[in-house]
Amino acid sequence: MIEKKRFYIGGSWVESRDGREHAVIDPSTEEAAVTITLAGPQDVDAAVASAKAALPGWSMTDPQERRTLVERILAEYHRRERDFAEAISLEMGAPIDFALAEQAPSFSWHVENFLTAFDHIEWLKPLGPHAPQTRIALEPIGVVGLITPWNWPANQIALKVIPALLAGCTSVLKPSEQAPLSAVVVAEMLHEAGVPPGVFNMIQGDGASAGTRLSTHPDVEMISFTGSTRAGRAITVAAADTFKRVTLELGGKGANLVFADADERAVERGVRHVMQNTGQSCNAPTRMLVERPVYERAIETARAVAEATMVSPASEKGRHIGPVVNARQWEHVQGLIQKGIEEGARLVAGGPGRPEHLNRGFFVRPTVFADVTPGMSIERTEIFGPVLSMMPFDTEEEALRIANDTDYGLTNYVQTGDEERRHRLARQLRAGMIEMNGTSRGRGAPFGGTKASGRAREGGVWGIEEFLEVKAISGW
Repeated sequence: MIEKKRFYIGGSWVESRDGREHAVIDPSTEEAAVTITLAGPQDVDAAVASAKAALPGWSMTDPQERRTLVERILAEYHRRERDFAEAISLEMGAPIDFALAEQAPSFSWHVENFLTAFDHIEWLKPLGPHAPQTRIALEPIGVVGLITPWNWPANQIALKVIPALLAGCTSVLKPSEQAPLSAVVVAEMLHEAGVPPGVFNMIQGDGASAGTRLSTHPDVEMISFTGSTRAGRAITVAAADTFKRVTLELGGKGANLVFADADERAVERGVRHVMQNTGQSCNAPTRMLVERPVYERAIETARAVAEATMVSPASEKGRHIGPVVNARQWEHVQGLIQKGIEEGARLVAGGPGRPEHLNRGFFVRPTVFADVTPGMSIERTEIFGPVLSMMPFDTEEEALRIANDTDYGLTNYVQTGDEERRHRLARQLRAGMIEMNGTSRGRGAPFGGTKASGRAREGGVWGIEEFLEVKAISGW
C-alpha cells in the first residue's frame, strides 16, 4: 500500500490539520492501492493563506523570471517522466504503454506550447495611435484554485498550473481524489525546480469538502475547473457570492459526420478515438453520423474495430485499453449500455458485462450501437466509456441538425473530401473545436467548448490570458 497523506503547502510537505484518510482503488484489481488524506476546511484555508502571502512577491516578478522557472519545470518532467506515467497507470487505469506514450507526455507538450505563447504576450502596450497616453496592462488575477479531473491528469494539471505560474498568479491545486499520485509527482517536480514557497500549493480532497471550500473562499479570485457538467454548475453557484472568475472545461458528446466521400480510414479512425483511454475523454466522437449510402459498410467496419480492441489490466504492456476508473463509473456505463438495448438500438458489438476473459476489475466490453435515433439515452448522455452510437443521415442539413441538437458543444468532427462542405460545416457546427479528416489542432490552439461543455479556453495564449486581468491606464 502506497501512503501519500501529506499536502504541499508553503514549500513543504505538511500533515493535515483536519482531514480524513481515503483509500484509492486500483481499477484493474479492485484492491486498495493508495492511502491519501482528504483535506478539511482548515487544510484548504492554510493552502489559500500560503498562496495569498506569496502573491505580492510573485505577481511582481519579471516575466522572464517566470519563464525561466517553467523551463526548469520542463527539465524536471523529463527526469520524472516514467514516475509520472506509472502513477497515472495505477491510479486511473491507463495501460502503462499508453500512459508512457500519451498520458504523461501531454504535460511536456503543453508546457512547450505555453512557453512559445508566452513570448507573444505584451504585458504593457499602448491602446493605439488615437490615445497615445493610454496603456493596457495585463496583470495576474491573484490567488487561483485549480480543480483537475482523473481522466487525463497530466494534461489537465499542465493546462492550469503552468499558465497560472506564467501569468504571475499563486495557486492551490486540488486534483481528483481518484488521481492523487500524479499530482504528488507534479508537486515534487515543482519543488525541485525551485518554485518559491507558497507560489504553488497542493492539497488532496473531494469536491464536496475541499472543492466547495475553495470555490467559496473569499481570498480565492478565480476557480479553474475541469470535470463533469453537474459539478461545474455547482461550482458556478458556489462561487457567485464572492464574484470569482470561474472557467469551466466540462463534458462533451461529440458528433462525427462521415460523408460518403470520406477517406477509407475515416470510420476506423473514429472508432479508435472513441475507444482510446477506455472512452474516458470529453472530446471523444461518441456519436457517429454516417451518410446512408455507406452506412451499413461503416457499421461492419465499426464492428470489426471494436471486436479487435483488446482489453487488459493497466499493468500489462501492449496496445490495449484498460478499465474505467471506478465502480461507480462502471455501473454508469453498464446502465447506459442496457438502456440502449431497451430503447431499441441495434447492438453491433460488445454489450453488458465484463469481457469474458476478465472476472474482476472495472472492465467494459468495447461496444457499438447502430440505428440509434435522436433522443435515445445513449445519444443524449455523456457515457464516458468505450461505447459508440451510430446513426444514418440523408442530407448535410439533417446531419447538421442532429449534430447541433445536444446540450454539449465541445468537439465535433467532419470526414469528407469536399472542401467547400468542410468549410461550411466548420462554421455551422456549434462547438468550441472542429476537427476535420483526422487532422489534429495545431500547437497552441485553444481547447474548450460552448453550452454545457463550459466556455473555458485552455492552452496557448488564450490559456494564459484566462489568468490575467486587463487594466486600462491613462496619462502614461
